Amino acid sequence: SYHHGRLVCRRWRNVARVNPAMTDAIFDKIISWQEEFAGLRRDLHRHPETAYEEVRTAGIVSDLLTSYGLEVHAGLARTGVVGVLRSGANNRARAIGLRADMDALHLQEENTFAHRSTQAGKMHGCGHDGHTTMLLAAARYLAEHRDFDGTVYFIFQPAEENEGGARAMLEAGLFERFDMQAVFGMHNMPGIEVGHFAVAPGAMMAGLDVFDIEVKGTGGHAAMPQHGSDTIVAASQIVSSLQTIVSRSLDPLAAGVVSVTQFHAGTTYNVLPESATLSGTVRCFDPAVQTLIEQRLRQICEHVGQAFGVTVTVRYEKRYPPTINSTPEAALCADLLRRLHGKDRVNTAPTPLMAAEDFAWMLQKKPGAYVWMGNGIEAGGCMVHNPRYDFNDRAIPFGAAYWVALVQHVLARSPQPTS
Repeated sequence: SYHHGRLVCRRWRNVARVNPAMTDAIFDKIISWQEEFAGLRRDLHRHPETAYEEVRTAGIVSDLLTSYGLEVHAGLARTGVVGVLRSGANNRARAIGLRADMDALHLQEENTFAHRSTQAGKMHGCGHDGHTTMLLAAARYLAEHRDFDGTVYFIFQPAEENEGGARAMLEAGLFERFDMQAVFGMHNMPGIEVGHFAVAPGAMMAGLDVFDIEVKGTGGHAAMPQHGSDTIVAASQIVSSLQTIVSRSLDPLAAGVVSVTQFHAGTTYNVLPESATLSGTVRCFDPAVQTLIEQRLRQICEHVGQAFGVTVTVRYEKRYPPTINSTPEAALCADLLRRLHGKDRVNTAPTPLMAAEDFAWMLQKKPGAYVWMGNGIEAGGCMVHNPRYDFNDRAIPFGAAYWVALVQHVLARSPQPTS
């Protein structure tokens, strides 16, 4: 929170107030580029690239950053790009990172507009084309004005969808090569009006785990089950029992989901199969809950196997941790957005989503905050990961201006002494 115009938080104690005239200038300038950047966004939409295949996208990003005058580092985690912009006397001592994801989904687009995907089975169904465009617009503005004191790292990340590109960038030395005090992310959100935002401390998105369970027994004739061990019955019992983890093992005030999404067994009518396989996903907001669910899942599989005389093997993979905003940075972003757009346009207590986001890996290493930006509530709109989804180009100036104002806010120049 703020007291007498200053953030009451040790980490950001010297952050300056937002200058309304300055923010109006940001909007005016970026809006003047609207047609250009909307065209860029639609070009990216026409040419979607999935995880670690973002060669064309990364090339466009690198070329534009270079043309803006940034120092560019390409090839981090194969197709990741980091642009570096320094300004002011303290540019080596103060630094933040801004992250946008670049990859598309394995999804067949059903839109019919002119900028629909040209790649069969691939589309920008989550708005990463818009995220990339907004961060590029912010980089251009900041490079032209350099009205901050510090270093900004523009992080263009590959492979957010399912492949954990954020973790790959960390393993490739992102934070060792580019030392920053905090890192910030943003995602568009259908159902929130354009020009509106949401941010809160704590969990914004769930952790994502996946599991595969293999049940092996003795096959036999379906008419003589006494001579075998029925893997379908055993696997069915596992499916039912897994549903008790959330209802009976978690605190009723905690949140979690255990969903079995695949069940494969058998090939014909009169044979009891020797094996059955199950697959599914786990979601929750608390790392302790994540650990508890895994423990209970393994126990259930082991004991059901013993009860039914079958062998059960579990492969459990923790994919993404929960996306948890640090309190000071979430408060800073909320206050900044309220000053930019007004209190009625900023939701500071949004309901967390059970969807997952690999920006969580970066937030485990650095303080930071993840913000939702409105993608619109127009009739016919749909949620991300829908074959008819499209990023709303009207949102570009709002997202880009937020990035610029955040940099100016966090890396504000110290007031010059008067003579």
